[in-house]
Amino acid sequence: MPKLTQAVWRYRHDQMVRLMDELAVDALVFTTADFFQFATNFHTDVQPWERPIFAVVPRQGEGFLVMNELSTNHMRFSMEAHKVWITDVTFYAEHPMVSNRLPLVSQLPEILAERLSRAGLRRSRIALDAGSGVMAAVQRLLPDLNVRVATAEVRSLRWQKHAEELAVMQAMAGLTDWLQDRYREAIKPGRLVQEMDCAMASLFVQEAAERFPGEQFEVVRCWTLSGPASASPHGDGASCGARIREGDVLVNIVIPRLNGLTIENERTWFCGSPDEQKKALWTAARDATDAAIGAAVTGRPVCAIDAAAQAVIERAGFADCIRHRTGHAIGIVHHEYPEDMAFSQRPLLDNEVYSAEPGLYVYGVGGFRIDDTVVVGATPRVLTATPKSLDYATVG
Repeated sequence: MPKLTQAVWRYRHDQMVRLMDELAVDALVFTTADFFQFATNFHTDVQPWERPIFAVVPRQGEGFLVMNELSTNHMRFSMEAHKVWITDVTFYAEHPMVSNRLPLVSQLPEILAERLSRAGLRRSRIALDAGSGVMAAVQRLLPDLNVRVATAEVRSLRWQKHAEELAVMQAMAGLTDWLQDRYREAIKPGRLVQEMDCAMASLFVQEAAERFPGEQFEVVRCWTLSGPASASPHGDGASCGARIREGDVLVNIVIPRLNGLTIENERTWFCGSPDEQKKALWTAARDATDAAIGAAVTGRPVCAIDAAAQAVIERAGFADCIRHRTGHAIGIVHHEYPEDMAFSQRPLLDNEVYSAEPGLYVYGVGGFRIDDTVVVGATPRVLTATPKSLDYATVG
């Protein structure tokens, strides 16, 4: 069963310790939902702006959490299933209880100050993943505490994936390949586009239940744009009631999340035989995707992925049809770090994971985007395996 074990925790913790050494800090504090999950393997169930959460990982000693009472039983379930990696939790309440009262949300600075002091961190240096008003108040309570925001630095923790993470992503990729076959069967003239996507999401959940019972599975997106609306990567804002028409170009997006990790699988379809212009645009998009995959080589610049795809599109004469970068990293969220892949000059590292999704968009015609998920290596490894041929892309 694809899941994350203590081996991933040890791998991530080692990375955190190395970063603490580089930053000369004594602890990392994570306050955002995705980083909280990264540090704990707990599926975050609150919006931190509304119900703040804190994961404190010291260089020495055990970590601890401060969480809203809403998560009490969810955390208990996670502990009983041995899924969560940090189990020392202090809960606070958002309403006063009649008995057995917890500290209130208004007391969060005091709670954190007490927990940091108990951990021997009252005179320490701490790095945060993001600015926090609560932590600013903690500094007033602990004047010898030194707090700095290190958003850019902590993002590097999420670049390289552990083998177990890649196994989860590979399992999801296989599921998306299965669903793309179902999409191919489902595309028919006259069908409501949104109804089709809902039907595909239902099949997605049913198949996931067979493959991954008892795991955390989510449908992040099953979304199709059909006809001229697909010339906008995010549609025309008029999707309700839209139907597939004979001759349409369709672009679909399939994104699942399993045990805290995502992948992407996107394809361009033709409802009926495409004309020569559409074939040329589709072929350029497919070839650009393959070029991007081929550039995901350890040691080459991150931006080489984008440059390789753009060069193919320019040679095909469609440079003016580009509307976005070639892709982005993928991991805990489907738009992962680095977010500046089109411009980043740093060398690619083994086991980073990227989407390769160059797109061409022609107003009045449609969009042409083929997206594979690729693992960086001496030889790049593609996780998604949905066919990329005109025959497969042509339905009806």
